[in-house]
Parts: sequence; structure tokens; C-alpha cells
Amino acid sequence: MRRIAVGIVLGMLAGFSPVSGVAAEVSVGCYIPMTGAAAAMGQVVWKGIEIAHRMQPTVLNRQVTLALVDTKSDRIEAANAVSRLIEKNRVAAIIGEVISGDTLAGTPIAERAQVPNITPTATSPLVTQNRNYAFRTCFVDTVQGQAAARFAREHLKAQKVAVIMDQAQDYCVGLANFFMAEFQRRGGEVLRVSPIQTGDQDFSAQISALKPLQPDLIYAPNYYAEDALLAKQMRDLEMRVPILTGDGAQVPELLSIGGAAVEGMMFTAHFHREAAATPLAQDFIAAYEKELGREIDAFAALGADCYFLLLDAMDRAGSTEGPKVQAALAGTKNFPGVSGVITMGPDHNPIKDVVILKVQGGKFVYVTKMGVE
Repeated sequence: MRRIAVGIVLGMLAGFSPVSGVAAEVSVGCYIPMTGAAAAMGQVVWKGIEIAHRMQPTVLNRQVTLALVDTKSDRIEAANAVSRLIEKNRVAAIIGEVISGDTLAGTPIAERAQVPNITPTATSPLVTQNRNYAFRTCFVDTVQGQAAARFAREHLKAQKVAVIMDQAQDYCVGLANFFMAEFQRRGGEVLRVSPIQTGDQDFSAQISALKPLQPDLIYAPNYYAEDALLAKQMRDLEMRVPILTGDGAQVPELLSIGGAAVEGMMFTAHFHREAAATPLAQDFIAAYEKELGREIDAFAALGADCYFLLLDAMDRAGSTEGPKVQAALAGTKNFPGVSGVITMGPDHNPIKDVVILKVQGGKFVYVTKMGVE
């Protein structure tokens, strides 16, 4: 059972050696949604970071401590969390946030303080655009949306799609727009865009409006709760059309909420254990699955990669100073991470393949990879 730390900081402030004046500990801050709408994702990310920390508890011969602040899935709380980590905890680097909008609230603060901020799952291109200290371990929405459109056209042979998009979330809007542009560029037709809102419980109006249009595919790049309810209500209203979504829905709660209704749902994703090939990935998967008793998912892998990348950059920089760690992160090449081999590309976005998954037998099953074009 997950233990949720609400609004508290885990770990101690970095202490100083009275003899040398050198920090005895290296503090890594984490601003993550442990409660609120994005808690299911945040808790998995945090577990990945915790296990990575236990696997590699030191850097530069100094103990690493983790400082966690719950953002409560809120932008204001996210901004306050970053300020708190920098001003009170004196962190050397920051991991977070999980949601693009909340990350965008925190990165400007880290930028001004010259503290590297690496996000595991915030996929909006704006997160790292024109920023020196913002990084990520996930691919961006541009790459994900285009890969989804290519998969829809090339593998699913979809000609006509309908889009159901959470207009309250920057992530969902951006992903939908990138998908539609690429799908149409490849000769497909977008029949209709139906907006929803985070927390909506009834999608019968949207489903009833789309059903007569007979789309080949529903593209629903939303978070897990809305996608699970959408799938259940589509089944209840006898609309039997495949659903393709994004990485934001790939959490165990999708399966527990959606049950049989999410069978066959497909995803663009960052990771699957079948595609994990590096020694670090194998060691991390073994540790994660032994502790939790279930298969690892992408959010844990990406959270772990944030931690491992930060420590690798500190090692290569020979320092925990912000500018030096930033330069080392930006120069990352062929790092054998948990989610794959990572090279930092333009705007500090990792260059990596997009994994396609589907729900089969109540599990996330590997389908194929879509290379970056």
C-alpha cells in the first residue's frame, strides 16, 4: 500500500562539514502530485525515484537525500513547492513536476535560481523551450502526437478519426493538435473534435454525437480517469470503436477503473519492460517488481531515469553546482537508462523511440516501436 506524504518534506536539509566547509549531503528536491487529480501518476513516479535512490544513494562520495513536496496537482502549489525546495531545502537539483501545466509553473523559478529541473513526464514542448535549466526524460508531445498519427494511418489503417480532448489540460490539447495535424498531412480526415473537462463523469452527449459519424478510431489523449470512464460509457452505448490515447493514461488505475471496457485500448508510451535492454533497466525492474509485486510501468522508469541522469551529470561535472550540472546534462550522450539509451537533443529533449502498447488481458502489452522521423 502506498504511503502518501501530504505537504511534508522527506529528508533533511543538506548539512555542512564543520572542518572542510563542504556539504556533507547532496539534496535532490522532488515536487510531485501525491494527492489530487494526478496523484496516481505522481505516486508511481515517486516510487521509481525512491528505488533509484536506494540503488545509488551517493554521488561524489556524498550521501544523497530526497526532499519531497506534494504539489496537490495544482499549479500554484507547484510553484510554491519549487520555491520552498530552493530557498529552504537548498537543493542541488529538482525532479518534477508530472503534469505539463504544473511543471510550467515551476521551471521559471528554478531557471532564475540556476537549479537544474528535470521532469519525468511533462511532455509539452514549452516546458524546456528557451530554457537553460529545464530538462526531461520523456519525449515531447510533438513526437508523441506525430507517432500516434503514423500508427493510426500505417498500422490501424484509419481513414476517419474523432477526437475527444480534455480542454482543461495543456497536455491533452497539445497532443490532440499535433496528432490531428500529422493525421491530416498523411491523408486522414478528422470528423469532429469533442471537448471535455477534467473531472467530467458523463460523456454520453459526446458519444451520441460521434456514433452516427462512424469514425474508424477515437483519439482520446486524456488522463486515465476520463479515458476509463469514456471507454465504459462507449461500451454501454454500444459504440465499438478502437481508442488510441497517450502516455497520460498508462497507469494501473486505468485498469481498475475501466475494467473490461479498456480491453484493446492503445497507447503511445515511453517504456515497456519487454523493450528494456540496458543492465541498469534490468536491475531496476528486478528491484521495483520485487518490492511492489507487480509489473513496472513507464512512470516509475521515467522517474528513476531523472534521478540516475542527475547523478550521472554530477559525476561527469565533478560538482553539484547548478551551472556545471546543467552543462553536463545538456551534453548527455548515449546514457544507458531505464527507459532506454538517452541522448539529450535540442531544447533538452531526449532522442528516443515511441513505444506502442495496448491493454490485453488486463495488462499493458507491448505492440511495436515507432522510430522518430
